[in-house]
Amino acid sequence: MTMLVGKKAPVFSASAVINGGEFVEKFSLEQFIGKKHVVFYFYPLDFTFVCPTEIIAFQRRIAEFEERNVAVIGCSIDSKFSHWAWLNTPQNKGGIEGVKYPLVADVNKTIALNYGVLAGHYNYDDNGDMIWVGDEGKDSVAYRGLFLIDKNGIVRHQVVNDLPLGRSIDEALRMIDALQFFEENGEVCPADWNKGKDGMKGTAEGVASYLASH
Repeated sequence: MTMLVGKKAPVFSASAVINGGEFVEKFSLEQFIGKKHVVFYFYPLDFTFVCPTEIIAFQRRIAEFEERNVAVIGCSIDSKFSHWAWLNTPQNKGGIEGVKYPLVADVNKTIALNYGVLAGHYNYDDNGDMIWVGDEGKDSVAYRGLFLIDKNGIVRHQVVNDLPLGRSIDEALRMIDALQFFEENGEVCPADWNKGKDGMKGTAEGVASYLASH
């Protein structure tokens, strides 16, 4: 897995579906630089079972991300047409109708590869091109990766789950709160920190003082 924390988020320009049904041909995270934090997450496939629970959960709590000035963006290896069809399928029939934030189409799987979340076994040929070991590449999908990207385009947090393991929206929000607390106050966030709790100075004395008072 690629470790991107502390590095520039890989750039891309790809098709996406926004506002629940509008096609955009050159969607990029660069539009948020200097304006918003971004939660960019991958899910394996459209029209599956665990994925809609996550996608809809993000939408149900989208106001909590928006009040923190955070853009939520999903991505899978499906086409924009598959995204559109799923977005226009009622939730009681297995769809994700009502989801309004962008879903990116990573048909060539290059975005997932660059973010280090593409499942399967692959190697590189003498030209540096990716080659799959066996036939796994035909059906390869993205792991459940999530990346918190700051306004400078730097990845500040990443977590990757295997395919059967759904993510926690609460934890995504907690990481946003922790990052924004640090940015605003210059204090670091100790174990199990939550919004409203004290931070601590990033020094040995600061750690000792925090532990003594808790």
